[in-house]
Amino acid sequence: MLKVYGMSSSGNCYKIKLLLEQLACPYRWEEIDIMQGSTRTADFLAMNPNGKVPTLELEAGVFLAESNAILHYLADETGFMPTEKLARAWVLQWMFFEQYSHEPYIAVARFICKYLCADHPRRAELPRLLERGYQALGVMEQHLAGRAFFVDERYSIADIALFAYTHEADVGGFDVTRYPAVRSWLDRVAGQPKFFPLTPT
Repeated sequence: MLKVYGMSSSGNCYKIKLLLEQLACPYRWEEIDIMQGSTRTADFLAMNPNGKVPTLELEAGVFLAESNAILHYLADETGFMPTEKLARAWVLQWMFFEQYSHEPYIAVARFICKYLCADHPRRAELPRLLERGYQALGVMEQHLAGRAFFVDERYSIADIALFAYTHEADVGGFDVTRYPAVRSWLDRVAGQPKFFPLTPT
């Protein structure tokens, strides 16, 4: 059985749990508290030298890291990944966008606002994070205008990847109501079978 090492309140880990549930794929969840240094132990670093969650254990001694790589592996040959070559590349395009232009700003702003005290020095990063995060939301808004989902009008792992932190963007200080197409897309994702939101803790 697949085993996921993850933190339930992490958007990157939530991606994996949501897809596994929607695939009805059996798995075991091992809760890891990154705030307590659990990913820096020798045992964890032996599984993932980068010391991050999520980490997927495929079988004894075989591990896969990076949330979007895990999504891609799990979605292969399922309805969550297109079969057409260009459509598959578009899915990857949006997943790369999520990790390079979206997550570093929207997820980091969420982390600072959610986990760090009001006078923490990292709060000084928020204006820049908000600026760049709003740029990402603007790109999403433009693309989603007149579209139901990110690729080929079908719910895919591109939507899961981008949904994870977008539906928690307000925690980081973003006003998503400014983006009606994004808001409608969030509602469509939330209407998918076996959907559940990110654990709020």
